[in-house]
Amino acid sequence: MTIEPTSLTSTQCAQSGAGKRTIGRVLPWAVAGLMALHAPWTQAAPAQDQEATNVASTAAVSYKTVKIDGLNIFYREAGPRNAPALLLLHGFPTSSQMFRNLIPQLAQRYRVIAPDYPGYGQSDMPPMDKFKYSFDNLAQVVDKFTVAVGLTRFAMYVQDYGAPIGYRIAAAHPERISAIVVQNGNAYDEGLDNEFWVPAKAYWADKSVANGAKLRPLFELPATKWQYSEGVRDIQHISPDAATVDQAYMDRPGNKDIQLEMFYSYGSNPPLYPGWQAYFRKHQPPMLIVWGKNDKIFPPAGAHPYLRDLPKAELHLLDTGHFALEEDSEKIAQLMRVFLQKNVR
Repeated sequence: MTIEPTSLTSTQCAQSGAGKRTIGRVLPWAVAGLMALHAPWTQAAPAQDQEATNVASTAAVSYKTVKIDGLNIFYREAGPRNAPALLLLHGFPTSSQMFRNLIPQLAQRYRVIAPDYPGYGQSDMPPMDKFKYSFDNLAQVVDKFTVAVGLTRFAMYVQDYGAPIGYRIAAAHPERISAIVVQNGNAYDEGLDNEFWVPAKAYWADKSVANGAKLRPLFELPATKWQYSEGVRDIQHISPDAATVDQAYMDRPGNKDIQLEMFYSYGSNPPLYPGWQAYFRKHQPPMLIVWGKNDKIFPPAGAHPYLRDLPKAELHLLDTGHFALEEDSEKIAQLMRVFLQKNVR
């Protein structure tokens, strides 16, 4: 079932022109050497347990760390510990910060947990010679994390990088997954058949310095801003802090090399698509698909194929971009509440 809203609560018709920019303009901006707004950070110290009340809700959000294989893994948690669990898995180049507006809207009814992967956000960033940065390894860390925080059965929200991480876990432990919400996260070849992925595919085929250099502009501030602004209805809906924070994490010494390695590792995902699709067909996990239809990285061509394997899934195309929560967190939260109420106990 495909539902495409004709009107949303936010103001229509973007005036910024952000939706008209192309990938081709992003890379030259970064190559030109535009600098990030902040100097490179040193590695963030492990966060201490603390609580803060989100201004949009009375639900307290706790900020915690847990040791996984010797690494401090940071996570946000809210909601009753005995409530049905919801795991939120972030994308590139962000962290659990991308869920800052969503968590309080769901925490009254669910135990909501959002970790940062190693090398992202407030989690430890071990050097590349001490830790293998790959989707296989990040999925193993997240899998162990779910056990450490007591998630025996849970729903998951996956976006961007969160999809290949989450789907590895779901395919390995189908009995633990109660439902899936996917937002601009790919599991089909059709979703990668676009301009954005051309240089990445070249790097997968030939991991040369020259091919890697073509991807490095994606780790600079202009490209980070582009991910947040491209395809939105109104740039005034998008907090500039989001791109600034993401860029500050990437500007830490060594982090851009990590991001390049993760781009290379993304090439390990398409060969796994048939297995993930088989998991969908066999186990029929309840799925809600919420998709920013103006995303140039994962366009709607990657959303529709889910319905081949999950004919009962709901598909909602939203008039926004890659980070749909920035503009439509209330809409997505409402869709999730209805979906989870029907499918998760």
